Amino acid sequence: MYDVVALGELLIDFTPQKMAEGKDSYFQKNPGGAPANVLAALSKQGRKTAFIGKVGRDSFGEYLAGILRNNGISTEGMVFSETENTTLAFVELNDRGDRTFTFYRKPGADMMLKPEEVDLGLIGSAKMFHFGSISLTDEPSRAATLRALDHAKNRGLAISYDPNLRLPLWPEADTAKRTILSVFPYADILKISEEELAFLIGTEDLEEGTRQIAETYGTTLIFVTRGERGCYYRAGSVTGSVPAFRVETVDTTGAGDAFLGGVLGRILEEDIPLKLLGPDKLEAIAAFGNAMGSLATTRRGGIPSIPERAEVEALLKGKIPI
Repeated sequence: MYDVVALGELLIDFTPQKMAEGKDSYFQKNPGGAPANVLAALSKQGRKTAFIGKVGRDSFGEYLAGILRNNGISTEGMVFSETENTTLAFVELNDRGDRTFTFYRKPGADMMLKPEEVDLGLIGSAKMFHFGSISLTDEPSRAATLRALDHAKNRGLAISYDPNLRLPLWPEADTAKRTILSVFPYADILKISEEELAFLIGTEDLEEGTRQIAETYGTTLIFVTRGERGCYYRAGSVTGSVPAFRVETVDTTGAGDAFLGGVLGRILEEDIPLKLLGPDKLEAIAAFGNAMGSLATTRRGGIPSIPERAEVEALLKGKIPI
């Protein structure tokens, strides 16, 4: 029995590292991929997790499988491609730690997950299923994702969705918008950034945008991440904003994933139907996610940046200088 099973991309993030003044910078290899980052954050909270996805039968793929296992994430749903290589992403950071991406994925192994390779038994053994939009960019991984979603919905799992918009991976913006929105009806829990909300829903008004999502798609819980300004949430007619924590940010890679992992972990702890989560519990859940996301920005990389639960609790109690 697993708490959370996630399906999606698992890749290598090459993140820039600064050397001494006058020296060239270099790229450091880090494990990444949003669904795997979320699972790592859940595992840090003691949750039992499993990953479904495809990597290359290469040194990067073997490295990533080892990283998952070392982080307490089951790899029994992981598939190795004998023909495609593991996907690579090169990350550029500005002075604030914000990112732009260059992907080597034409094709990458993650795109080639076939529907028949999805371990439906693994999904059926979980309480919650999580996915993102990157596995929807191309076939056959799009069909594999839809098969997993149908199975999770039919088995009554809570479904978490992160649109995780990466326009360079899509043939055109309209296709991205249409495809990403097409799976909104599956989601019980949605994590979306302000920028994604504006692109997908067409408004920068958080109250109006989340209201449209809830009414159109029936989404039970919506969390809008706002970077250094924290997050906004909606559960039916209940809305609120929760501030972030002031930290020394060096790299925002994986911060949203850490936030979502924190949120999902706290939701599982409550162990009650999503619709019964009241304002006090929602505030506490969002604050925990904010703390986890904030701490993730203080170190580099995706999975390596995920904080320990003790660090999160210390920050929430004000025992970590900020």
